[in-house]
Formats: sequence, C-alpha cells, structure tokens
Amino acid sequence: MADHDRRGGGGRGGFHNRKRRYRDDDDLDRNSQRRRYEEPLHVKVRKQLLGIAESPVKKTEDEIQSIAKTVVESHEDEELRSTFINLSLQLVLEQPFKIPFVAAVLLAINPQRVEIVQEILQNAGTALQGHLVAGAWREVKLILRLFACLQGVLEGDGVFPILEDLFSRAVDLQTASSEDGLGLELVKIILLTIAYVMASSATGFEQQALALLEKTDIIASTPHTLEALVDPYPGNDAVSDHDPQSMIGLLQKQLQAEADQSWNLACIPRPWKDSSEEVDMSSTDTSTKYAFPTVDVPSPVHPGKRPRLPEIYFSVYVDQEIETVPPTADIASTLLRDSLVDTINILDYNRTATAKFLIDIDCYFAPGTFVKRATAFDKLREVAGERSTWKPEDVAVDAVFSQLFQLPSPEHKLVYFHSVLTEACKIAPAAIAPSLGRAIRYLYRNIAAMDLELSYRFMDWFSHHLSNFGFTWKWTEWVDDVELPLVHPKKAFIAGALEKEIRLSFAQRIRGTLPEPYQPLISTAKEQDTPDFKYNSDQAPYAPQARELLRLLKTKAADSDLQTPITQIQDAALELGVVDPLVPSTDAFVTCICFLGSKSLSHVLSCIERCKDRLLTIGLQSEAARRQIVRSVMDYWKEKPGVGCNIVDKLLNYTILTPMSVIEWALVDELDRGKVLTHAHVYEMVSGTAGKVTGRVRQIVTARNQDSLPEEQVKMLDETLERERGEMRRLFETLEDKVGGVATGTEDAVLEGRDDGDSEGMGLLRSWGRKWASVFRRRAAVEESWVGEMLEEGEERRKRWRESVAATATANGTGTGMEDGANGNGHVQGNGASHEDDVL
Repeated sequence: MADHDRRGGGGRGGFHNRKRRYRDDDDLDRNSQRRRYEEPLHVKVRKQLLGIAESPVKKTEDEIQSIAKTVVESHEDEELRSTFINLSLQLVLEQPFKIPFVAAVLLAINPQRVEIVQEILQNAGTALQGHLVAGAWREVKLILRLFACLQGVLEGDGVFPILEDLFSRAVDLQTASSEDGLGLELVKIILLTIAYVMASSATGFEQQALALLEKTDIIASTPHTLEALVDPYPGNDAVSDHDPQSMIGLLQKQLQAEADQSWNLACIPRPWKDSSEEVDMSSTDTSTKYAFPTVDVPSPVHPGKRPRLPEIYFSVYVDQEIETVPPTADIASTLLRDSLVDTINILDYNRTATAKFLIDIDCYFAPGTFVKRATAFDKLREVAGERSTWKPEDVAVDAVFSQLFQLPSPEHKLVYFHSVLTEACKIAPAAIAPSLGRAIRYLYRNIAAMDLELSYRFMDWFSHHLSNFGFTWKWTEWVDDVELPLVHPKKAFIAGALEKEIRLSFAQRIRGTLPEPYQPLISTAKEQDTPDFKYNSDQAPYAPQARELLRLLKTKAADSDLQTPITQIQDAALELGVVDPLVPSTDAFVTCICFLGSKSLSHVLSCIERCKDRLLTIGLQSEAARRQIVRSVMDYWKEKPGVGCNIVDKLLNYTILTPMSVIEWALVDELDRGKVLTHAHVYEMVSGTAGKVTGRVRQIVTARNQDSLPEEQVKMLDETLERERGEMRRLFETLEDKVGGVATGTEDAVLEGRDDGDSEGMGLLRSWGRKWASVFRRRAAVEESWVGEMLEEGEERRKRWRESVAATATANGTGTGMEDGANGNGHVQGNGASHEDDVL
C-alpha cells in the first residue's frame, strides 16, 4: 500500500506530476543548449599577470610565455592592451617582488611587438619624472628597478646616466649638511639599482658599475653623525655580536664583494632565462633597443614626506648556531630585506594580503635561495653545508620586526605590524610560530641593552600577540627572573607585559595562564572591577566631607552646592597646617569623580564633562592642585594604572591638565630616586604627553605651509608656532634635566639613596636614566629637524605659488594688482574686487 501511494497520483512529487515532468524536459533542453562561458582576453591576462610567480607548482617561464603570447596575438584588442600596460606599471609600484617577472614578460614581447614595450617605457619615464618632483623616493627606486631589469634593451648606458645624476644630488646634500639623511637614501637607491642591472640580461657594464661604486664609497663608508641616535642597542656591551651597521654601508661592501665574484647575485631571480629553450629572452643582441626616457632630476631634490635618518640593519636571528637568515656579509640580506620592507609598507591597506606575500617569498627569488617551508630548526643540521639553510619564515618575520623596531618611527602605526604577524601566524601557524618564539627569546635576552623605546614596543607587541592566541607562552623559561629586583630590565618587562595583558583581558584569566612563581605579581586587588573608595574609612582624613561631596555628585547637585563640603575640607586642612588647602579638597573631588566613573570610560567622561569648569578653575588657582589631579587619578587606579593613564590622556584633551603638569608629577613628585622610570605606565604617560605637544607643533606647521594662505594668517600662525615650539623645547629640557640627573646620579633624590649600600640597584637606576635621556634627546632632535625642514620647504612652495599667480595674472592681462586702475593694496578701484581673488 505504501509503495502504491508513493507512485500514485496525486501527491506533491508523485509519479504523474505533470509540472515536474515538463520541468525535467525544459532542463534537458537547456543543458543541451548551454554554452561554455569564456572570459574576455583582457580579464584572462589581468588574472595571469596578477598571479605571476605566485604558485610554487607552476613553472614561471611558462606563465611568462603564456602572457606574452596572448598580448602579442591580440595586440589589436584595445582593452587588453591598455589593461596590460597599466597593470604592468601598477605591479611595479605595488608588488616589488614581481618586478623581474614583469620585466621578463616585456622582454618576451619585445621581439614581436615593440610598440607595446615602447609605450610602457614611456609611461614609466613619465611616472618616474613625477615621483622625482614629488620626492616619492620608494616609487623612484622601484621604477628604476624595472629599467635596471630591462637594461639589456636600453640604448647606450641605460640607467647609469640617471644614477650619476642622483649621485651628484647626494653629494650636494652631504656637502651642505653632515646630518643630511636624504643623500643616504639616494645612495641606497643607486646601489640597489646597480645590483639589478648586473643581474639583468645586459652584459658589458662591469666598468660603469665599478666606477659608480668607487664614487658611492665616499658616502656609504663614512659613519653618519646621527647613527648613534638610531642604534637599537645603545648598551652594546651585552650584544657584542650585534654592532650597529648601516644599510648603505653593508650594501657598499656587499656589492664590492659581488664584483670580485663576477656579479653572482645568486638570490635575484632571472626569469628571462627560459629553460625550455623555445624563446631565449636573455638574448638582447638582435632585439629592438630603446633610449632611456628623458628624465630631469630636480636640483635641489624634494625631501619627501618623512624625516630621514640613517637606517640601521636590524635582525632578531643573528646569534643562532645555524644561519636561518642571510648573514650580513651576503648581499641577499639587504636585497631580500629591501623587497620585503617595501611590500610590507606598500600594502598597509590589506594585512591579509601582506601576510600571504610574506609566507610565499620563496616563490619570488631564485631557486635554492631558501630551505623548504616549515622545516624544523633541528632538521636544518641535516642540510647544513650542503645547501641553503635560510628559512623563508625567519626572513619574513625578521623584515616585519625591522619595521616594528625602526627608529625614530616606522612608516605606519605599530598595530599594523602587530596585525601582519598575527595574520601570518593564522595562515601558517606551524611555520611562523616557531620563528616568532626564537625572535621573542632573542629580544628578551638582549632587553637590557635595547633602546628603551624599542623595549616598550616589544612589550606592547608581545602582550598584544599573546592576547590573540589564548595568552599562552612558556613562562617557565623565565621563572628564574621573577626573583630579580623590580628595577632589573627583565623583571620590569615581565611586570609590564602582565599589566598590559590584564588590560586586554582580566586579572583572573591572566593569573590562570601563569606558573606558581608568577602568582604574586598579580595581586588580589587587581581582580576588583571597581577600586574601593578610600573615604569610606573614617580613618581617612576629611572622610565625612568627602562622602557628602560624593552624595552631591551622585544626585547631580548644582555646582554651588558642591562648594560647601569643599570649603569644609579646606578649612580643616588649614587647621592641620596644610600649606595649600586646595590640594586636599582637589584630592577628594577628583577621587569622587573617579569612583563615580569607575564603571566605564564613558561614565568617567560624563562626570568630567559635568565638572569641567570647576576642574579648569582648580588648575588656574594652583599648580600644585593641578598636579594633584594627576596624583588622585593614578592613586585611585593604582592597581590598574593603564586605566589611570587613559583618564589622564582625556584630561589633557580637555586642557584641564597641562603637559608640563603631567611631566612634573611623574619626574618630580613621583621620582623616588629614579624608580618611577622602571614603570611601563609612567613611560606610556610621559611619552604620550610629549607626543601631544609635538603633534600640536606639527599641526601648526602643516597649516602654515598651505600655499594660498593670506599673509595675515601666516603671521598669526608664526606667532602661535613660536609660542608652541617654545613650550615643546621647555618640556624636553625638563625631561632632560630630570632623567639626566638620574643617569648621572646627581639628582637630589638619587644622592639621598646612596647611603642604602645597594650599588647594583643604583647602577641599574642610572642605566634607566640614560635610556630615558636617549629616547627624549632623539625625539627632540627629530622634531627640531622636521620643523626646520618643513618651514624651509613651505617658504619654497609659497614662493613658487606666488610666482605662478603672478605669471597667470600677466598671461591673462590682469596684471598683479598694481597697474592702472588698482590701488596700492591690490584692489581694483570701483568694485573692491582683488586681482588675487580673480586669479584664485
């Protein structure tokens, strides 16, 4: 019966369902008529070009020939042609790894379609000229690299004349100032371009390369006066195997060594050498050759957007028993690093893509450059001596850390480099995690010698990275360091890292990830969501009045009602002989605000908004009371100082606090013989405060440098700049005075502590003072240099703009505002309109 019902009539999906029967017939007809979809050729070429060399299972030479064949055979397809030409240059500027492969495609096209190669070279020359004028030096370097790879199809000396021009500008810059950094960048571009020229299909340029190397040796081999400012290990005694080496100094030596070895340059890929022997792309004797585009190197050259200091080669894998990254004697160390760093900084808008490129770097360099991916460190002993032991993961991680630890500052926000490492770990955990582990151990081992700013960057990244992977780390490796004194750099790092982990989670969870010896570092008080209100105890001075003040604040009483308990506190303080009675009343008032706002940041900001006028008045009445605001906030949040730092930052934004009041609280009131310098949150607070001051100065300079700004506004901004710049200098002088006193042991509080007999502790404290002094000397020097350069550039720009306005006015026959019919103020008589307004 069930079978009959299933086959029978009626039901949905039954045997005689006409609708289904007709639908099946329709499907059959459609399937028989369905045509296969083929992608348009320009889409196909775009995909092939974008994916060139990315797959380890595809033969790169076959990809190159396929692209070239499609472009040649369909050259009349305008959309395909424009797509190929535009995308080729875009790849050069956005994916530096692929420049040799793009060049190989052009070399394959050249014998058959010279007009395509000609157009790309012309477009590249136009782009090169624009980047030279704008001071976009990375783009200049990458376009020159394309020309270097195409040296075999360039007439005459190819790229060497423009390299000579760049060297001439570098000499001018170095002659004008021994502290110049742009000249070093130009020399670096020259040296890197030479390497790719000598690896190209061209031959017979050895003499030109050697002649240029002799010239660059003058600049590259001379130690720069500012190298000490950017040394990542100023306490170099602990890192004897890592003397600071400048990038251009290394490049110069490496290229000279390569010249002695017939320009081997083993790591650079040479895809123009087609192993299939169907087409010999490296043979350029019979190929059409092109003149290098006409390009004029400006004099003086544009400095670019970022201040440039000497670049020190930084690596976290320098002291291993087996080399997992190229040694500094090998030119691969700088060539790989340069391409990796450019890729990381260019693709900052897509951290996932960046991480993917880093994982795949072995696809973009010559075969045999790296060992197989994810090879365990212990397994390298089996291949050591036979072939390369360089791990692609280590090389990639090393490059990211070189940017994370770049001094004085990296090109992007630090969190970007954090996210790249996190994404890389997620994509290839088995390969990246062991590399990061060895990097962490190296950095921790050398933290005592590390620049202070870099040690805090390490701390921030370490805690942030652990938060993305369950806060797991082999803490047992550092268990002996838990017994070190609090002023020891390793103990300070452990304490600071745990504090930051608590900020990213909560104390109880972090406590659960730690071995027993670490437990005392996280007190039970840190587990409280809301700190206690100290005035709940009658033992606290002014407790009744403070509790009344808290009640009034809770009920949002009028400001006039708040004055009664505040006056009572001040009267009681005078009776107790307090010199400034505003200090204890401020302490009670701010503590009440912190207690009421302890639920969240929005709560405390709401309380500050309501009480903003009174807080501003307190600061104006007494500098000691203003510093008491900082002290009250930090005392209330002493178990979670990160929250206190955040609130102080907001109070600075409201101008309730001044930058100097924060600095003096930290380095005068709380100095404690220099022990305060060991606390991570104090450095965070002081550094952030200094950053606000320097940021304000930079904003004024940027506003002042607008081309069309009226002279009256320029004058007003100049006055503001002079005032703010003076404040910045006084702040750095105060920092230098206070931490310098700790460094030399001449600070009064430090002198008083000499009787304790703790010579080791005093030595460590002086070391902290030297590190702090070094950081803020560098920041002061960088800001002074940046402001000076930008003001000079601004004057040049305004001068050019005025000349352009005058020329336009003359061409239009309107004059400059001083001809007949105009008064001496540049206004046309009769209608009040300005000639300048007409031009604008």
